[in-house]
Amino acid sequence: MIRSSFNDGWEFRPKVNLFAEMSGTSVPYESVTIPHDAMIGQERATPDGAVTMSGGAGAYFPGGTFEYRKSFPVSEELRGKRILIEFEGVYRDATVHINGHYAGQRPYGYSHFHIDADRFLRFGQDNEIHVEARSHRDSRWYTGAGIYRDTWLLIGETVRITPDSLRVTTPDIDDELAVVEVETRVENDSLTIQTVDVTTSVRDAHGDIVATDVAKVSVLPREPATCRQRLYVRDPARWSPESPALYTADVSLEDEGTAVDTETVAFGIRSLRLDPDHGLRLNGQSVKLRGACIHHDNGPLGAATFARAEERRVQLLKDAGFNALRMSHHPMSKAMLDACDRLGMLVVDEAFDVWTFGKSEFDYSLNFPEWWERDIETMVAKDYNHPSVILYSIGNEIPEVGTPTGAAWGRKLAEKVRSLDPSRYVTNGVNGMLAVLADLAAMREQAQQQVDEGAGINTLMASDPGDGMNRISSSELVTRRTAESFAVLDVAGINYAEGRYTLDKDLFPNRIIVGTETFPTRIDGNWRLVKQHGHVIGDFTWTGWEYLGEVGLGRPQYLTPDTPRPTHTAAYPFLVAGCGDIDITGHRRPASYYREIVFGLRTRPYIAVRRPEHHGKTWGGGPWAWSDAISSWTWPGFEGAPVTVEVYSDADEVELFLDGQSLGRLPVGEEHQFRTEFETRYAPGELLAVAYREGIETGRTTLRSATGQVRLHAETDRQVIAAGGGDLAYVTLTLRDADGITHPQADRPVSVEVSGAGVLQGFGSANPETEERFDALRRHTYEGQALAVLRPTGTGKIRLLATAPDCEAAEVVITVE
Repeated sequence: MIRSSFNDGWEFRPKVNLFAEMSGTSVPYESVTIPHDAMIGQERATPDGAVTMSGGAGAYFPGGTFEYRKSFPVSEELRGKRILIEFEGVYRDATVHINGHYAGQRPYGYSHFHIDADRFLRFGQDNEIHVEARSHRDSRWYTGAGIYRDTWLLIGETVRITPDSLRVTTPDIDDELAVVEVETRVENDSLTIQTVDVTTSVRDAHGDIVATDVAKVSVLPREPATCRQRLYVRDPARWSPESPALYTADVSLEDEGTAVDTETVAFGIRSLRLDPDHGLRLNGQSVKLRGACIHHDNGPLGAATFARAEERRVQLLKDAGFNALRMSHHPMSKAMLDACDRLGMLVVDEAFDVWTFGKSEFDYSLNFPEWWERDIETMVAKDYNHPSVILYSIGNEIPEVGTPTGAAWGRKLAEKVRSLDPSRYVTNGVNGMLAVLADLAAMREQAQQQVDEGAGINTLMASDPGDGMNRISSSELVTRRTAESFAVLDVAGINYAEGRYTLDKDLFPNRIIVGTETFPTRIDGNWRLVKQHGHVIGDFTWTGWEYLGEVGLGRPQYLTPDTPRPTHTAAYPFLVAGCGDIDITGHRRPASYYREIVFGLRTRPYIAVRRPEHHGKTWGGGPWAWSDAISSWTWPGFEGAPVTVEVYSDADEVELFLDGQSLGRLPVGEEHQFRTEFETRYAPGELLAVAYREGIETGRTTLRSATGQVRLHAETDRQVIAAGGGDLAYVTLTLRDADGITHPQADRPVSVEVSGAGVLQGFGSANPETEERFDALRRHTYEGQALAVLRPTGTGKIRLLATAPDCEAAEVVITVE
C-alpha cells in the first residue's frame, strides 16, 4: 500500500465533557504536529501546591483524557480503494472516530494498530478523524499521553500486500551462500479470483540486486494467499554489532505487467544459536550482552518519539560501550528498531509489565485477558524483519510467575510468540522476591529455614535492600516456586538475583540465564560472573539512559538522625529516577565510564570528584545510586576544604598528582572493584591520574579547573538535517572558560530564540530536581550545561540565538534540506 505521513494538521486539547460544552463551557483546540506528548506540557503541581495524581512514579505529572482531531480531504478518485490509518502508538486506551462514527480502539499504549477507514469516509469532501487517549494512574513510570508516535495514511488496491505481512528469514547461511526466504501475504477484496505475479528482489547495501524471483499467485475473494519464495544470496555479508550489514527485499505485485502494489523491508543475514556451554552465538561466535535497560521517554521531548531522538540514543549508548538494549517494559518503537539495525545494537523487546495482576490502579491488567494475544501479534509483526532483535521478553517482574496459574500464562504467551516467530528466543524478566511476595510474611517467621540462619527478612532488607533481594531470590522457596515459569523459557531472565547464576548451574544444568535487570553499583561482580559462566549470556543494567518518573530511585542520599534510612521515592519537584548511566540530555555520567572500564573497553583511567559540600556525611544511597561525584576540578568556595577523588581503572595501580605533586599510588583494577579513592584538599589547578600495569604506564587522564570569565558556547550535533523523517537538531549550550573547560558551578539562566525553518521542540537540562518546564524559552543550566532540541518545519535555515547573564550571546545556524 502507498504510505504517506499523516502527522500534520492535528489539533489537540484536554477532553471537554460533552454536556459542559453544550452549556457553553469550552476549551479551545491548539495546533500540534505528531508525534505529540499531551502530558509533558501539563503543570506538575496544582495552584495550591499539591502534587498531582501520578505521584513520584509519573514524575508528578497529571493524568488526564485528551482529544485530537484532524480534517483531511479524500478525493473522489480514491473511491473503491482500501484506505487504512496507522497509529504507531497512542497512550493509552485510544478510541478512534471518523466522521462521528466509531472506527476502532486500542487499550494498550505501546502497540501500533490500523484503522479500516474507507467505509466511514466521504469521498470528494473533507473528513474528520477524532482520537481520544486516557492516562490515569496506569503505570509505574512516566508514560506521556496522546498520539506520541507517528501516524500514517495507507492507500491500496483491492488486491494488495497485507500491511506488516512481508517477512524475511535466513534459515541457512554459510560463507558461500545464504538462503533468504520471503513470505508475502496477498489480500483480495474484489469479487473475483485475481492472479498476480509476485516479483521479489534482494538488494545489498549498495543498492545492487543480488537475488530475484518471480512467483504467480492466485488469490480467492476474501481468502488471503501466502506466497513463499526462496532466494539465494552469494557471498553474504553477515549482520553483527561490529558490522551491521543490511539488505533490502523489494516485493512487487504485478497484474499483466502493471504494478498494483509494492513493499520494501530491510533485513540482515545472521544466525543465532544458544546452549549452556557457549551461551549465545551470533554468526557462530559467542557474544556476551553488554546490556542497558531503557525507558521510552526522550527526556526534554517527553514521550514523543522522533526518529532522530531514537537514533541519537542508540548511538550514544553504543559509544558508551553497550551492545544490547532491553526496552523496558513494553515494545520498542519502530524508529528505534531501525536505528538498532543500522548502528548495530542487539535488542530484547519486551511485551508487558503486567499480566492479570495489576501494579497500578488502572493499568493494562484490566485489558490483558482480552487483548494480550493481539498485542503479542502486533509486537512480533513489528519486530520480525529486524536483525537486531534476538529475544522476546513476555513480561517483567510478573507476580503471578510464582504460581501454577502464572506459569500456565507464561507457557501460553511463550508458545504464542514461538508460533509467530520460531527464529528467536523467549525470555521473561523474573524477580524472585516478587514471585513469592505473598509468602514474605511467613518467611519473616521462618527465616532460618527459608532464607539464611539468623537473619529475618526485615533485617536483610534494612541492611542492604539489594543484598536482601538477592538472598531471597536465591532461596529454596523461590527455586521451587519459579521452576515451571523458568522452564517455559529459552532464556531465564533474572532481575536482581546474581546469586542464582552459580546456583542454577548445578540445580538446572540446561538453564541459560541473562541478567535482565541489575543494580548499576554491582556491575564489576556481575560482569565477572558473566565472563566466568558460559550459561550466563549477559547483564542489563537499570538503567542505561536516565528517564522521567520513578523519581529519586538512584539519587545520592545521606543519613541523618531525622532520616536514618534511605527513601525509595523523592518528593516533588524531583523529576527523574537518577540511576541512568547517561543523563536525559545525553551526557555520560561517571558510572558510564566506570562500566566501560569494567567491560574492558577503556584503558585510560577516569577521575570523578565527590561534591565537597557532602564530605564526611554518612552515605545512604540505595543499590541503584552512584556517588555524587562528577568529572570536574572546579569547586569555587571550597578552597582548602577536604575532598574525595575517585579514580576508576583496570590497571594494577594508579597515581594521582595535584599540580605535579604526587598524592600517592594506590592499588586498583579488578581485585579492587576497578576503583580507588584519594583524600586531599581542594586547590584550583590540575589533577592528573596515571595508571600502571606491572610498573608500565597504560594511560593518563587530566582534570583542570575552569578559570577566568565564563563564556556561553553553543554547538549543534549536525550542521545539516532533513526536513522530514522525524529529524531533529540537538544544540548543546555550555558554560566554559577561555580554554573550553566546562564550569559546572557557574549555572545561570539561559534564554533561546529560534527563527527560520524550525521551532523549539524541547529545552532542558539534567537537573534532577526542578520545576522548570521543557517547553519554556528560558532554562537554568545544570552542571554548566543545557540542551535545546529543534524540529524543522520546512527547508532553509534554522537560527538559534542563546543569551545568558554576563555572557556574550552564542548562535548556531543549521541547514534544513
